[in-house]
Amino acid sequence: MSMLAAIRPDDWNFPLFLHVLGAMILVGGVLTGATALALARGSANMLRTGYYSLLAVALPGFILMRVGAAWIADKEGVDDENSGAWVGIGFIVADPGGLLLVISLVLGGAGVYRLRNGKGTRLLKATMVISVVLLVAYLVAVWAMTAKPDA
Repeated sequence: MSMLAAIRPDDWNFPLFLHVLGAMILVGGVLTGATALALARGSANMLRTGYYSLLAVALPGFILMRVGAAWIADKEGVDDENSGAWVGIGFIVADPGGLLLVISLVLGGAGVYRLRNGKGTRLLKATMVISVVLLVAYLVAVWAMTAKPDA
């Protein structure tokens, strides 16, 4: 027999809401940034828009997602021994993904600064490539969180 629904205590709802909200903001920011960088075709305004989407939307979304994840994991008492594969996938994507996001922001920041001199497009192209990799990884994590494989 399969479980139709899981009931959780009401005090878990707010941290879970923050986690999901942060994840949605993060994925939206990375999608917007990667798309703007990919479609810029040398346009300085589009390159800046893509970078600032990552900086102003994706980074705060990541922080909110990660804080919410740590809070709900603490409330649920999640550890490596009794959690499903979906929790492991989430941690595997979140922590290195945050590092990649920071690396892409540093590269993109240098690229945006160099745009004043007509340079920096290679750095922003690297930011775009990292953003696409992050987007794929975050979509895998979203799938894992919703489908809960090997729960």
